[in-house]
Amino acid sequence: MDRVLSVRAESGQASVEAVAGIAVLVLGGLVCFQLLATGYSVTVADGAATAGAVALVRGDSVKAAVKEALPGWANSRVSVRRVGEKVEVSIRPPSPFTWLSERIELTSGASARSK
Repeated sequence: MDRVLSVRAESGQASVEAVAGIAVLVLGGLVCFQLLATGYSVTVADGAATAGAVALVRGDSVKAAVKEALPGWANSRVSVRRVGEKVEVSIRPPSPFTWLSERIELTSGASARSK
């Protein structure tokens, strides 16, 4: 009888450990996704700021050039600011958590001078 109780207790412990392990894996995956999305957003903001600076030198619309350089998901998450010869692009990266997405803002800038 003691042996049967011991086997049941061990299988119950294994179930609890499996559930905890899965939760840790899911949380780790979400953290990795957020880091990748943030890194990608920095790259996107850099490219858009460069496109805006080139448009500034050419005399074209800076905001239109920035919007054209962005992927579709970023259009509603971006703000563009021109300070003299510098174009600053701020973007909020995508996130599985809305509260986190609203709190992170990445800014990239580029400047260009015409000769």
